[in-house]
Amino acid sequence: MYRYIIRRFLTIIPVLFGVSILVFGFLRLIPGDPAQVMLGERATPENIARVREQLGLNKPIYEQYFIFIGNALRGDLGRSVLRGEPVTQEIVRRFPATIELALSAILVAILVGIPAGIISAVRRGSLLDAASMLLALTGVSMPIFWLGLMLILLFSVVLHWLPTGGRLDAGTDFVPITNLLLLDSLLKGDVGVFVQTLKHLALPALALGSIPMAIIARMTRSSMLEVLSQDYIRTAHAKGLHERAVIVHHALRNAWLPVITVVGLQVGRLLSGAILTETVFSWPGIGRWLIDAIYARDYPIVQGVTLFIAMVFVGVNLLVDVLYAWVDPRVKFD
Repeated sequence: MYRYIIRRFLTIIPVLFGVSILVFGFLRLIPGDPAQVMLGERATPENIARVREQLGLNKPIYEQYFIFIGNALRGDLGRSVLRGEPVTQEIVRRFPATIELALSAILVAILVGIPAGIISAVRRGSLLDAASMLLALTGVSMPIFWLGLMLILLFSVVLHWLPTGGRLDAGTDFVPITNLLLLDSLLKGDVGVFVQTLKHLALPALALGSIPMAIIARMTRSSMLEVLSQDYIRTAHAKGLHERAVIVHHALRNAWLPVITVVGLQVGRLLSGAILTETVFSWPGIGRWLIDAIYARDYPIVQGVTLFIAMVFVGVNLLVDVLYAWVDPRVKFD
């Protein structure tokens, strides 16, 4: 297994290198000049040229790339063109908000999707099975931004149950420790902030978790149906075992691998930046920050965040592969 992990780590290097080349090249194809955006429409050509020289935009593209990748290897992803803030520092500050939202969304998806998939498989062909799969199909097909707006309209505008966005109520005085507000509120014993955070998390987590929930439910159902048709399941029933014991101890344990794969991929995708959800709910994570940077032609932010997202995604994929050995000892890492 150790050799396998080392090989996978080595494959990460060319992946990240390729991502850095693609994002660096595509950014240069976007119309617009960061210096022009920074100075405004009335800027003189002399001022634009001066700012371009300060930002290094007047150098050849290949030289700009080597400067970027060299700094990135030292942990320096540059500074924002518009605000001058260090990109690495801002990622560290904003990523906990994305982690909190993503983990809440995947928790909702797992708690609903896996039981729904199991029930659908066990009650195959029933009305409950049809209803669950119809709900899953709807979840996959429904655009997140539309669902988010509908949730805001229903629970915030009409019913006034939940806030429309943000992480805390306006005017709340709370100094975080890790910027994971649920954890920080527990560490400080602040029940009010904990309840506020849950209320603000509810709608974006539900909207973001809708697609993973549907995918997990469908995969769980498919994997369970395949396992339930095996001979050892019929043997377990013939021995007189209770149906719950057969499902939990025999069928579910052998149906985990495909489900773990799907859950791992969804966690990687969500942690990579829930861009639409963060935009709709004004969530201060890296996804919304990335969108603002794209509109502003802020090259260092877009390059740095994209490279960081790629690192998170391949890291989660590696973790999922390693978990296979823990779930199923029969898996061999050759």
